[in-house]
Amino acid sequence: MIEALNSDEIVRKFGGRFKLTALIQRRLEELIAGDRPMVERKGRSDFEVVIDEILQGKISLVEPDSKN
Repeated sequence: MIEALNSDEIVRKFGGRFKLTALIQRRLEELIAGDRPMVERKGRSDFEVVIDEILQGKISLVEPDSKN
């Protein structure tokens, strides 16, 4: 599953490696803070759960509105 991070498809889906990394980091923080996973844990680490959530389209990166 973590091999999916090597795919350019997932990187392009989120607009680059930086944005994908930001999404992973935010979701990891939420899980550590006590949020429930959106997929079955099945003995996997938080990181593996986040990657599965991304692959299944359960989470996405929402950018703040720019105010001009």
